[in-house]
Amino acid sequence: MGMMSEFKEFATKGSVIDLAVGVVIGGAFQKIVDSAVNDIIMPPLGYAIGGVDFKDLVLHLNDKINIRYGNFIQVSLQFIIMAFAIFLMVKVINRFRRKEEKEEEAKEEAKASA
Repeated sequence: MGMMSEFKEFATKGSVIDLAVGVVIGGAFQKIVDSAVNDIIMPPLGYAIGGVDFKDLVLHLNDKINIRYGNFIQVSLQFIIMAFAIFLMVKVINRFRRKEEKEEEAKEEAKASA
């Protein structure tokens, strides 16, 4: 089998296409999470702790070394929200899969007893 025909077979498999769709949707969803954290969550949180913009929280060690821990806090919060959203999506998908498996088992048992 030639390399091009192997690649064509690989690229047209359903799982690869599903993965590509997931990556594109994940990228778009990441923008939504970034906006939610940067534009909705962090401003009131910064205001509540004294009008701090988390992006401005920096530890200056010397003229050349700055530790931007505020940005780290913000990116960490984005990660936590994204991970939780993915967890919820996987939980819903697993619930549907279990339901489908139970229905399939019930059909097989009905066929076996008939």
